[in-house]
Amino acid sequence: MDPATLAGIGIAVASMLAMMLLEGADPMSIMLPAPLILVFGGTFGVAMAGGVLRDSLGIGKQIQRAIKSKPVPSNELVDSIVKLAERARREGLLALEDAIKEVEEPFLRRGLELAIDGTDPEELREILEGEVEAKRKADKSGAKIFTDMGGYAPTIGIIGTVISLVLVLENLSDPSKLGHMIGAAFVATLWGVFSANVIWLPIGNRLKRLSELECAQMELTIEGISNIQAGTNPRLVSQKLKSLLPPGEAEDKAAEKKAA
Repeated sequence: MDPATLAGIGIAVASMLAMMLLEGADPMSIMLPAPLILVFGGTFGVAMAGGVLRDSLGIGKQIQRAIKSKPVPSNELVDSIVKLAERARREGLLALEDAIKEVEEPFLRRGLELAIDGTDPEELREILEGEVEAKRKADKSGAKIFTDMGGYAPTIGIIGTVISLVLVLENLSDPSKLGHMIGAAFVATLWGVFSANVIWLPIGNRLKRLSELECAQMELTIEGISNIQAGTNPRLVSQKLKSLLPPGEAEDKAAEKKAA
């Protein structure tokens, strides 16, 4: 599990609590049921209204994915592909039929199975690129509901504040309650802005980033499978794939080799 999402949200929440405590405020003063129900329930409702039911039903899985997913380093993927290329060059493409049973990456395994079955190289690339594009569209839909919620939440919070201020105006005859009621009125705005910028938008951005990394690895895999199918020299396969790695990962791989 990559701790970035939970750690980041935790730091943001801790910063807000620290600010309240340093200012002498009681953190429980913002834990009011009515604003929380309006902001979180209303935000989810309008986001659902702006999409399709499938997107809303999948929100739980998307949150789990944002929290639990840990991208596999691309250099590990390159190592796996190069080893497969070495075996295919030495024993032939059909020799990989046993090796793919140990391949954990589903996309790489499917691509190798198609290659072993004798699929035409152009058709193979077209099939795999189609999977990448389909994944990119699905991931975009999954992230969209969170970015939508990030846009709606502050406005829902303002609606809650306006409703509360209307109630304040109805109780002007009792000045002793006005201070508390006015303070409570702005809690909805607080939760709207807070949830948008600390929860929904970060999760949406996290899902987009995960999609970018996973699709880039799938494209790297396509290049590797194409070279294995063509019988390219494993050293050349390694050089080609490493040239596609992000600069940071390529440098880390080089440093590991020197240390070894």
